[in-house]
Formats: sequence, C-alpha cells, structure tokens
Amino acid sequence: MPAENYWFRRHEVVYEFLAPRVAGQQVLEVGCGEGYGTALLARSAARIVGVDYDAAAAAHAARSYPAARFARANLAALPVPSGSFDALVTLQVIEHVWNHPEFVGECRRAVRPGGRLLVSTPNRLTFSPGRDTPLNPFHTKEFTARELTKLLAGGGFEIEAVLGLHAGSRLTAWDAAHGGSFVDAQLAAPPQSWEPELLRDVASVTTSDFAVLAADVHEVDESLDLLVLARRPAGTA
Repeated sequence: MPAENYWFRRHEVVYEFLAPRVAGQQVLEVGCGEGYGTALLARSAARIVGVDYDAAAAAHAARSYPAARFARANLAALPVPSGSFDALVTLQVIEHVWNHPEFVGECRRAVRPGGRLLVSTPNRLTFSPGRDTPLNPFHTKEFTARELTKLLAGGGFEIEAVLGLHAGSRLTAWDAAHGGSFVDAQLAAPPQSWEPELLRDVASVTTSDFAVLAADVHEVDESLDLLVLARRPAGTA
C-alpha cells in the first residue's frame, strides 16, 4: 500500500538490522503481526517461530511465509518451554501490552540463560511529545530510553546496547517540504486527500532512508524509535 510505505519501511529497517544478529540461532518473535518480519529473519535464523494474539494474523502468516512457523498465543503466556530460544525479538509490541513487568518476565522465561532480548518501541519523546499519555489510542504506554532500560533491567535482563532509529537526509528534507513534519503531514488527512507530492514521497521511502545508531553516536532521546539489545545473564534460573 503506497500510503503505508513510510511506516512499513520504518519497521522493516529494524528487521534488516537484526537479521545478522540472529544468524544461526533459534528465534522466537513475539507479536509477529502479518509475518513479513519473521520471514525476513528466517533467512538467517536456524529456526524461527512467530506468535501473535490475533488469530487471523497468525493464520495469514502461516499461509504466506512457509520458511517460518507461526502460532496464535497469549503474549503473557507463551506456549513454549522455558529457556528454549537463543533470541526473542519483539518489535513495536511492548507499547500495546497492559502488564509490562509480566510481559518482560515471560520473555525472560522463554529465552535461555545467556540468550538475548531484542525489543523496539516508539520513543515517547518524539512520538507523543510533551505528553504522559500516548497519542495513539492503541498504545497503553510509551517509553523513553531510560524508562525502557529500567523496565528490562528490573525484569532480570542485562542491557547490552541502546540504539535509536533516526531519519536520514531525505526524510529530514521532507520535513521542511511538508510543513515541518513529514510524519504529521501523513497523519493530518486521509491518503485519498493527500497532495500528489506527499503521496509520491511516501511511496518512494526505502529502508536506506533510516539509520539505526548507537546512543553514544547520536542522542537517543531524539530518535524516532528505540531499540534495546539485552541479555538474560548466563547461569540464572
């Protein structure tokens, strides 16, 4: 869908970034949605299972992406043995769940000691600026980097890296070209009423228009989305 291309690429680039980091591993994706990201990770993972609460999404993914396995599941009660995965990927999901410590604890249970949790979420400081409650009605809570790392550390994970997804030069140029915010221009009206220039620019976005940068390279509080790489300590029960 051309009008959704910006958001699709903004999600896809994180999967591309993570793919080599799960190469040869047993991977669980929690909140896989339509399944395209799980299929992308399947190119490098030894085995990957995607789970989603929405039954229709899980069924669609199973039909569409035979390189991965999919199941419908309650994300707070994952139907997997404890410690059975090398890595757990959950992208743009944690802001939708209701009990965040419970969710993090269930992720920790599913990952083996020494395994990794890879989690992304919108950066509250740029996604809902100046607000304590999310602009998106489907988000229960949005996080800053400090809040997210505190949550994960409190759930028994060691933080390895904090990164931010940032707009590249074309996207920042389009901010100025579309009234100060390329994103706000997309949200201001339904796509059928967009100016042709806006639809053209949205449809042309690629993953190369974004950059995933470490917090010591670029100020993470200015990022579009947060990405945290964490590890369950080895030797923990």
